[in-house]
Amino acid sequence: MQNYSIHQCAWESHQQQLSAIRREVFILEQRVPEELEWDEFDITARHVIAFNDKERPIATGRIKPNGHIGRMAVLKLYRKQGIGSAILVALLAVAKQQNLSEVYLHAQVSAMSFYEQHGFVCNSEQFMDAGIPHRSMIKKLNNA
Repeated sequence: MQNYSIHQCAWESHQQQLSAIRREVFILEQRVPEELEWDEFDITARHVIAFNDKERPIATGRIKPNGHIGRMAVLKLYRKQGIGSAILVALLAVAKQQNLSEVYLHAQVSAMSFYEQHGFVCNSEQFMDAGIPHRSMIKKLNNA
C-alpha cells in the first residue's frame, strides 16, 4: 500500500520543506558543502515533493527548464520503498508536459543502476561533484 503522495510545486511555495529534505540528505548525511547545495536554479526549476501519510515531507527532486534533473533526495527512513522512483516518474512527467525531447542528470555512481532501470544511459566518464563520484546520464523522451 502506498503511504505517500507526490506533488509538483514551486520553490517559492515549498522552499522550507524542500530545503529541509535536501539539508538532511545532502549536507548532513552526504557532507556536501552547504554553499554547493543552494543555487540560482531552484527558483526557475520545477520541483516535486513527496509527503508521508502524516503530511511530513520525505523526498524531493527538481527539473530545470533545460531538462536537467537533479537534487533527488529521499530521507533515509523512507528509502527502498519506491519513493525515489515515484519522484523520478513525476519529474519525467514534467519534462513531457514541457515537450522536452530528452532529459539528463548527473548520477552518483552508486545510484547509476537505479537510473538505468528508468531508461537512462550513461554518456560520460566519471567526474567528481561535491567530493562524490558521478557520471552523466541521458534519457530520450517519446512525446508522441
